[in-house]
Amino acid sequence: MDNLLYFFYFLPLVCLFFLLYKVIDERRHQCCYILDYQCYKPCDGRKLSTEFCGEIIKRNKNLGLNEYKFLLKAIVSSGIGEETYAPWMVIHGREDNPTHEDAILEMEEFFYDSIDKVLSKTGVSPRDIDVLVLNVSMLSTSPCLASRIVNHYKMRDDIKTYNLTGMGCSASLISINIVQSIFKSRKNVNALVVTSESLTPNWYTGNNRSMILANCLFRSGGCAMLLTNKVALKQKAIFKLKCLVRTHHGAKDEAYGACIQTEDEVRRVGFHLGKNLPKAATRALIDNLKEISPKILPLRELLRFAIRSFVHKLNKGSLKGGAPRPMINFKSGVDHFCIHTGGKAVIDGIGQSLGLSNYDLEPARMTLHRFGNTSASSLWYVLGYMEAKKRFKKGDRVFMISFGAGFKCNSCLWEVLRDLDDGNCWKECNIDSYPPKTLTNPFMEKYGWIQNEDISTFKIPE
Repeated sequence: MDNLLYFFYFLPLVCLFFLLYKVIDERRHQCCYILDYQCYKPCDGRKLSTEFCGEIIKRNKNLGLNEYKFLLKAIVSSGIGEETYAPWMVIHGREDNPTHEDAILEMEEFFYDSIDKVLSKTGVSPRDIDVLVLNVSMLSTSPCLASRIVNHYKMRDDIKTYNLTGMGCSASLISINIVQSIFKSRKNVNALVVTSESLTPNWYTGNNRSMILANCLFRSGGCAMLLTNKVALKQKAIFKLKCLVRTHHGAKDEAYGACIQTEDEVRRVGFHLGKNLPKAATRALIDNLKEISPKILPLRELLRFAIRSFVHKLNKGSLKGGAPRPMINFKSGVDHFCIHTGGKAVIDGIGQSLGLSNYDLEPARMTLHRFGNTSASSLWYVLGYMEAKKRFKKGDRVFMISFGAGFKCNSCLWEVLRDLDDGNCWKECNIDSYPPKTLTNPFMEKYGWIQNEDISTFKIPE
């Protein structure tokens, strides 16, 4: 009788401990780890020097003196250097008539270089990949690009693939979010994320200023990364995802049309970057920060900001000239800032909004200078710069911010799991020479004479 009482006494406790263990075990397997990432560095034959950029511009017979002056101003103020990369069809002078094979070649050169490296470094076989997520916004093929990767690496028949298009420069964090969601429902999964953009079919050859601007900013690049939720691989991981927030302002017409693929007056397809883009980006950023701030910042900073904001509202009408608005200190919960390299104005704008120093903005500025805006993959080049500079120490927190057409702003926070100093694609870039003494673009020195030309007498130089 006593044994039976003991049994009924301990049974609820055993059930409670079992349920507790199950909950803890499930949460352990829901963690999202990065095992490795590899950014693509094209060959030197694809570099765009100042002189070669001038030749590309002269090849466009639809441009006149006013467009030359506009391009000169845009390139000089872009923050882009002389070592960025273009697709082969630009190098070979075929911007007007790129072929489908040109676009495939641009993608496959990146795929097989970066994926080979990430699989080799982690020791993971292609047949060990359970999930493949690929994002290339402006190239849709059949079979899809994800299927090309599956076929090339002879991956398993039960692999789950996701091929994203049209997501813009914020697509890599959308891909990470998809993997994060899968990890919450499946244990022991390896996921390969491949992020890039195809410039080949989207190089604009008209004279619409809002569309030709994209040629000045976007460059070739890409990144492949391997993620897992396997507890056994935690010791090999380099980053752990803490949280991720996505903001989409597509319901607002002004934001929706801020950057959009469209046609110009003579039906040439290009990517329109509107004058209202900075406003759309600012509004999306503010809404995104409102949601993610409570998840990544300490309570004391949130309370400090709330109190100062309340006092500011009370004193708003009593102070002459108006007191400056209080700013939340993101450095209280973040050690490193990984900012999308959408352009010099984008980087400077985010820096001003978050109260960041030149040291904080250096990785994004140097990535823009060295690789240009590589669309969705640009965040990972910024991450690689910080790793090459040996900034990452165990326990550090890295905040990523990206923007994309739609209009979207996505952000996330990573925890560094061990000291890192690999360098990634920056190993071959003489990292010790960065930042250079000056970021002055040589375009003004070489082509500044255009500003003094008269439209009635101007002739395109041979």
